[in-house]
Amino acid sequence: MTFKELFRIPPALKHRRFALLWAGLLISTAGSQMQVWAIYWHLRDLSTDPIVVSGIGVAKFLPILAFALVGGLAADTFNRRGIVFITQIMMTLIATGLGLLTAFGHVQLWQIYIMVAIQGIAVSFDGPARQSMIPSLVAREDLRGAFGLQSIAADVGAVIGPALSGLVIATLGLQWTYWINAISFLAVILALILMGPVETVHSIDPRKQLPMYKRMDFSGIPVGIRFILGHPIILSSMILDFFATFFSSANTLLPFVARDILHVGAIGYGWLSAAQSIGSVTVAVILTQAVSIRKQGKLLLWGVIAFGAATIVFGVSHNYALTMLALILVGAGDAVSTVLRNTIRQLQTPDEMRGRMISINQIFFAGGPQLGEVEAGIVASTISTPFAIISGGIGCIVAVIVVAIKWPALRNYNGDEAIQAGARA
Repeated sequence: MTFKELFRIPPALKHRRFALLWAGLLISTAGSQMQVWAIYWHLRDLSTDPIVVSGIGVAKFLPILAFALVGGLAADTFNRRGIVFITQIMMTLIATGLGLLTAFGHVQLWQIYIMVAIQGIAVSFDGPARQSMIPSLVAREDLRGAFGLQSIAADVGAVIGPALSGLVIATLGLQWTYWINAISFLAVILALILMGPVETVHSIDPRKQLPMYKRMDFSGIPVGIRFILGHPIILSSMILDFFATFFSSANTLLPFVARDILHVGAIGYGWLSAAQSIGSVTVAVILTQAVSIRKQGKLLLWGVIAFGAATIVFGVSHNYALTMLALILVGAGDAVSTVLRNTIRQLQTPDEMRGRMISINQIFFAGGPQLGEVEAGIVASTISTPFAIISGGIGCIVAVIVVAIKWPALRNYNGDEAIQAGARA
């Protein structure tokens, strides 16, 4: 790949509506990541016991478990752009509320947990609607590049956001991390306004003549579940995602590593929080420019193995530079897995089923790391923080081996099969 090819404008960005949404997400993700890592720092301020991380994991996961399938059904029933508009406003209000509670000095652990849980409800509807909207914004041949760019937006935001988080906490105060996040949501809201209407293919009759609360046909939920169970490639990638992130979610213990093992302050913590995304964005840029990638199944599995191995190094390290490098490698492995998984699933799923597919995937995608936070907090509290991280990395590698043996179709997946399956869907 030449220098000119590496830095040409990705084809997906030539689609105006996708470019608008992507730019909005780039800004919004930076604010959201600032808030994510600020909350972990805030938890450490309120308690020295790592078990508080378990509480935030439960607060994130339970709303998604309860509402994700309904969110996917809504994405396949109602206007996806309208759903995203509403959820972005909800998350703006939540961030503003967190900032106000912190500024007035009244914030307690239970209040943070409740705010995070309400945000989880919004995410349950936002994720399926927003992601299933992407194939309507770009040409089919540009879809992999579009998901690569989404990964870049997430990872660039996750570099800028945490780095700024440490700086803002140290200079302006914790409340400003929440308020800046609230402002950042306006970028997506503006993009949605400028995009105009987005076409949606509905397999579920919207029943526009009925009141809003009667339009939801809940029989569509088991249809989505049967669709996933009937597609081994999609199912195995979701299971891999769940167990890999469940075991390797110990990076949420980073505030305890930073303050109690590496002995660094808010700014040093901010850069460590950004390290994983530095690796992710580097790999994602390369993947968006690749014209063709073969043996994608094996590449996906090796990416997750690298993710687990780097997690082990993170747990072993007592050196700031080595910890930084390990987290960069964690991000690199995660980026390979994320881009390939998203592309496989979208290409194998017809448009009218995408909301439900993404909502089911959201349970796996969110359930893994958030239940992993619960596990990591309990293990760190009862044994030690390093042990929680190291054992998680080992568990991640074991999960890859089990999935590779159980589902050889994923291991042998090349890349062109998904395009053919999607074309027939």
